Amino acid sequence: MILFALTSSTFSQSRYPDYSPELDRYYSEKPLGANIENSQTVFRIFAPNAVSVTLVTFEKHDEKTGNEYPMNRDADGVWEFSLPGEQFGLYYGYRITGKKSKFSMSDPANIIVDPYAKAVVTRNNYSHEGKGIIVENRYDWEGDTWIQKPITDLVIYEMHVRDLTVHSSSGISNAGSYGGVIEEGKIGGLDYLLDLGVNAVELLPCQDFGNIEVPFKDRSAPVYNTWNPYARNHWGYMTSYFFAPESYYASGGNMKENEYCGIHGQQVGEFKDMVKGLHKKGIAVIMDVVYNHCSEYDLNPFKYIDKQYYFRLDKDGNFLSKSGCGNDFKTERPMARRMIIESVKYWMTEYHIDGFRFDLAYLLDEKTCKEIIREAKKINPYVYIIAEPWGDGYAPDYFSRLGWAAWNDKFRNGVKGQNPFDNTGFIFGNWEGENKPDNLKRYILGSNIADKGQFQKPEHSINYLESHDDFTFGDFVRIGTKAETASDKILDIARHTRLTPQQLKISKLGALFLFVSQGAVMIHQGQEFARGKVIAKTDAPDPEQGHIDHNSYNKDNETNWINYEHKEINIELYNYYKGLIALRKKYPVLSKAPRQSFEFLKCDNELAIGFLIHKNHSGGNNDILVLMNGDPKTPVKFKLPEGDWATLVNAEKSGTEILRNKIQGEIQIPATSGMVCIR
Repeated sequence: MILFALTSSTFSQSRYPDYSPELDRYYSEKPLGANIENSQTVFRIFAPNAVSVTLVTFEKHDEKTGNEYPMNRDADGVWEFSLPGEQFGLYYGYRITGKKSKFSMSDPANIIVDPYAKAVVTRNNYSHEGKGIIVENRYDWEGDTWIQKPITDLVIYEMHVRDLTVHSSSGISNAGSYGGVIEEGKIGGLDYLLDLGVNAVELLPCQDFGNIEVPFKDRSAPVYNTWNPYARNHWGYMTSYFFAPESYYASGGNMKENEYCGIHGQQVGEFKDMVKGLHKKGIAVIMDVVYNHCSEYDLNPFKYIDKQYYFRLDKDGNFLSKSGCGNDFKTERPMARRMIIESVKYWMTEYHIDGFRFDLAYLLDEKTCKEIIREAKKINPYVYIIAEPWGDGYAPDYFSRLGWAAWNDKFRNGVKGQNPFDNTGFIFGNWEGENKPDNLKRYILGSNIADKGQFQKPEHSINYLESHDDFTFGDFVRIGTKAETASDKILDIARHTRLTPQQLKISKLGALFLFVSQGAVMIHQGQEFARGKVIAKTDAPDPEQGHIDHNSYNKDNETNWINYEHKEINIELYNYYKGLIALRKKYPVLSKAPRQSFEFLKCDNELAIGFLIHKNHSGGNNDILVLMNGDPKTPVKFKLPEGDWATLVNAEKSGTEILRNKIQGEIQIPATSGMVCIR
């Protein structure tokens, strides 16, 4: 049973056992991490179960031994030590000795990075060895601030920093980096985003994460890896340090075994440069953040500081894994909650981040969720707070009641289908699963509670057809039309990429439905040209190379990298997306019109849907008519409302320029296509 209305006081007991509730009494408001106070550098770490904590400092990033200073504990479980002066550039970590028990992983042999470290230098191995770096908080933002506009005005482009720019076709010199994203005058990166017209990016995780997993089929490793022949975590959903930017994407970043990334803390300034550069072009920056679990195989600080305090455990001290990722963070602990809130606020104030998408958000307790949005809105009332509304349950309506937006997977499943093998949706001409006629009206109207949807307001619905997870929309269409199967070996990538005429029509119709529906819009990188994911040929012992990939989380190769030559192969689809984005920007009623302004038109074919948005009720300058036909074989006719109508979108083109004028009476919509008109 899914619990939708949990109170903070019952969350832990209702959903997860707590074998140490007495630890909740420990709480402190003292600043944690390394902070400059009264001309001293003060180090503080919260470790209530520790027997002793030692500060270790280093002059160089690769030193094995350093200066050690025993720290003092206060009554609230905070350990503290001060060094004279402003110790900028100093490397540091902690040795922690904990009580010996099944609930502890503390080992004084390990140097543990401060979980509040603002920058971390890391070594390229699965232990993700690191040292905190004390960085000076000086940066010229040149007057930059947040992009403050309603979420429904956003066209969100979900992207991976490295994948956007690392392919040679991008022309980017700082390939795969924060700097590469904002490099101008190139085929890929910033100029590409501007040409397409998106006004927000959603970055796959950029908080420092464990890039490397345990070696593949190595019996000497602590875990026997049979599932990941690449031994990599490319997408970043294994966070190590919640206050530090990922250093692999900074200058000098590499994945050479046992080398270091982020030696000088350059990732801090370069990440800020990226945000400032995107803001200058009117592009908001949303971060995908992972607070429901931590990285699994590395020397994650929370595990070694106090496993019992920070993680949900069973009675034998084993990690719970409702996330499916090995260790679930105990967000309901007071100091765990404090860390999450402070992390969110830090990224907003220090990096000018405009919003956050919370991975597996239903694993966060209710009190934490309420505090996140309350505290974030104090800083920026326009902040975008978005849930992935599942994780040991499914609750988009719950998040909507908290004021959060959420990914609308029902929209996705209804429009394109739940899977391409035997459950395709409206754009394929099928009525299976979520895609009944009344459901389509609901999606168009923003999936409101009043229409038996999930959301209190249309702006809480993040409508999408593709994300980083599962098949790309392009491959979904290829498999759904039986042109390819997941078991086919692709020998010609260009041929695979090129859409057939029918696939192109389906892709366009899906895009049209997406961009004329109320709420916010998200597309995933490459969706606009039907990007496919074919597993690249590499040295990894992966027998699936050459096949379509539905889960490419572990591949830092051409499987994921954006090949801009493929845009040219499907340039007609790219231009269709580009035109729809321009249309949605020019006519805001396509994203935020009041419910009473909608009138649905009659049609004899239940695989067709049409609606009129009346300007008198919507506040727009024009009446707007949208007609869509999901029937793959049969054209349909609609009787037009009175007046002269002009076409802006048809089966071939989309945009803001009139394609055909003075249309009256009746109009025919070809199979698998749509039309947008203004009166």
